[in-house]
Amino acid sequence: MAGKKRRFGRIRKLPSGRYQARYLGPDGVDRPAPKTFRTRGDADDWLAGQQAEIGKGDWQDPEAGAVNFEIYAVQWVDERGLSATTDELYRRLLRLHILPTFRAWDLDEITPPRVRTWRAERLTATGATTVAKSYRLLKAILETAADDELIRRNPCRIRGAGKESAPERPVATVAQVDALADAMGPRWRLMVYLAAYGPARPEEQAGMRRPDVDLENVGVWVRNAEPELTTGRRAPGETKSEAGKRLLVLPGFLEKDLRRHLAWYAEKAPDGLLFVGEKGKPFRRSTFGRKWRKARAAVGLPDDFRFYDLRHTGHTLTTRSGATLKDTMVRAGQSTEKAALIYQHSDHERQRVVAAGLDKMVEAERKKGTAKPDDQASGTERAREA
Repeated sequence: MAGKKRRFGRIRKLPSGRYQARYLGPDGVDRPAPKTFRTRGDADDWLAGQQAEIGKGDWQDPEAGAVNFEIYAVQWVDERGLSATTDELYRRLLRLHILPTFRAWDLDEITPPRVRTWRAERLTATGATTVAKSYRLLKAILETAADDELIRRNPCRIRGAGKESAPERPVATVAQVDALADAMGPRWRLMVYLAAYGPARPEEQAGMRRPDVDLENVGVWVRNAEPELTTGRRAPGETKSEAGKRLLVLPGFLEKDLRRHLAWYAEKAPDGLLFVGEKGKPFRRSTFGRKWRKARAAVGLPDDFRFYDLRHTGHTLTTRSGATLKDTMVRAGQSTEKAALIYQHSDHERQRVVAAGLDKMVEAERKKGTAKPDDQASGTERAREA
């Protein structure tokens, strides 16, 4: 009895005894299976799968993913319109951590097992934070490739692999901030105070100019940022977010420092930079870094205490003074609550203050009540009487 005639695709037996399957794709191209099959039934199952994908609208050109990853990734970065610092970061991550593994492969050759192997190897070679950044970049590139229908699904599927878990940053005391300002010297002391009590990012301070100083309100306007790239080139541009444009109202005791800095150290032109080096040029990260390391050592702070940690210090002190989450967001120039919440932590010192306040409240409430008979006294009261 003759077999049922096939309505989708064709199967033929090869001289080797294996079976080849072919079908006409939605694009009108006659396509063979990428491999031959041991039995006719196996070939028939493969054709049924292709037919089902076409019926559901999930079919993709099997040759679409034959695009070199390096070419696609570089073009992806080129088309993002990134800030100078982000563009530099992405290209460095590609060059050092992603392309050495994936540059020779096509998009459809990057599979979940290969991504897992790459990540495991990176974790043995560099820090977890760098690996998380690299993984997020790889995932973003391949997500676009999936949107472009060059691959069926993003192979980056490792749960939590793009999450960074940076350690809690150290916090300086008020006395240590003052000591750092003194150790940095009169030309740079205002930078220390703006970082701690502004709190301003380093790239924001680099872009500050004379008209940004508001002596009436004892503050400084942040209107742009000038980060320094690893090449040493300044990259003037917008603040990190629209919320970054703000007036940093400073503690009143800094009015004297503001006036003195304008008179003695700021660039003399009407639109001159607020912070310049001894030779009148924009300060360099390398030169400032050497001064910072000497000051940090003189004050006795740990080697991992960065200048940027003064910003964390300032926000922590602000929250201790009673600032709300919204207050913190405004001062930080943060556009999301998630970012601002970094500074809302409660350390051991704060917990002692909270506990002391709770102790006072409980004692005050107890004094309002009627003294209990001895046989009903609490364990705490009995212990005190003993």
